[in-house]
Amino acid sequence: MEGLKVDGRMKVKTLREEFKNTYGFCLRVYNTQNHFVDDDLLLCNVRQDADASKSGDSSINPLWTIDEFEKNFMETYGIKVQVYTPDDTKLADNDIKLFWGE
Repeated sequence: MEGLKVDGRMKVKTLREEFKNTYGFCLRVYNTQNHFVDDDLLLCNVRQDADASKSGDSSINPLWTIDEFEKNFMETYGIKVQVYTPDDTKLADNDIKLFWGE
């Protein structure tokens, strides 16, 4: 299984939609004040630091746990994300994998 491709020029809205379609989970994206980020912003404009190296392309490994994904996204993009259950009512368990079966 191939992971979801992420690009720094991707809109937050696109990332959230593709994440939901690919993994079934809801994704919330936050700024430095822990407020939701505007869906129309580009990921490269959401970064929480000035490190320009954190705006490239990458893939989300479907075998990562939720915890691994959230940490990797912060390391790669400097953006805080939280994965929520498919109905978007509570945080997903950090120990489960993004891809949990067909």
